Amino acid sequence: MGKQQSGFTLIELVAVIVILGILAATAVPRFVNLQDEASQAAVNGVAGSIESASALNHAVAVAVAAGLTTVGADPFFTVDDCDDAGKLLQNGALPTGYSIATGAEDLTAGETRTCTLTGTNSKTATFVIIGATGGN
Repeated sequence: MGKQQSGFTLIELVAVIVILGILAATAVPRFVNLQDEASQAAVNGVAGSIESASALNHAVAVAVAAGLTTVGADPFFTVDDCDDAGKLLQNGALPTGYSIATGAEDLTAGETRTCTLTGTNSKTATFVIIGATGGN
């Protein structure tokens, strides 16, 4: 009785390699494009954080002005232009590589302004900041 050999033929191996090549050729452009989308998502996230922080900062400023609390108990920041948005973030500054386009006019308390944030890979996002006075 002869030995039975098992394994893949050369044709089967070539077919698998061709299929993997086709899959790789269609998948690689999708992964390369994700970097741009990730950069934009990061900028959108920072802009959203600034906008939320600005709303909270304004709410505390209104509460202090109404006598419901004090600056000592609930500190808030003076925001009189777009550049002040960075100090509203947790670390007190914009992340490395981010910048905000400066506005020509000063904000008054309660006034809103749309500002532009530029992040990595020159991705931009807009956010609304609310003026506040009398804070830190």
